[in-house]
Amino acid sequence: MKYIVFSMLFTLIHTISYTLAGMIALKVSKDLYEDKQRVIDYLRDMSVKEESKHVEKWFIPAQLVRGILMSVVLYPILGVLGEIAFVIRALFLGGLMFIYTDLACAVPFPHNIEGLVYMKPRYIRGNASIKLFLEMFIYSVIFGLAAGWFLF
Repeated sequence: MKYIVFSMLFTLIHTISYTLAGMIALKVSKDLYEDKQRVIDYLRDMSVKEESKHVEKWFIPAQLVRGILMSVVLYPILGVLGEIAFVIRALFLGGLMFIYTDLACAVPFPHNIEGLVYMKPRYIRGNASIKLFLEMFIYSVIFGLAAGWFLF
């Protein structure tokens, strides 16, 4: 039962953190997600109603699935996480999210390691990379603090 509760709370914290980070970052990175001249033009264009509707429809279900999957991987170390100090736990969980879900992710994106290796130079622009990096940093901080506090 404790694993189910952990996964439910983890998923909730992930979804809220990810949504908040996206909302904050969108204020400075709207140019990445809308219009024909955007850097990451291989993603759905949020200025196109049909494409935006698709994202709106699937955003929450996708985050719920991601949250559950990420929480299950932590089951073997829940005891250890519960025994360490809040600051260390928050840094660990935030760092884990930042590194595993972004920086060292196996999917190429303009601001991660794989992107630097595999993406064409037109996609790797300093301004876009900084904006994407900022979004995931915000997510990781919010997630790390909230998860470190509420899950243990």
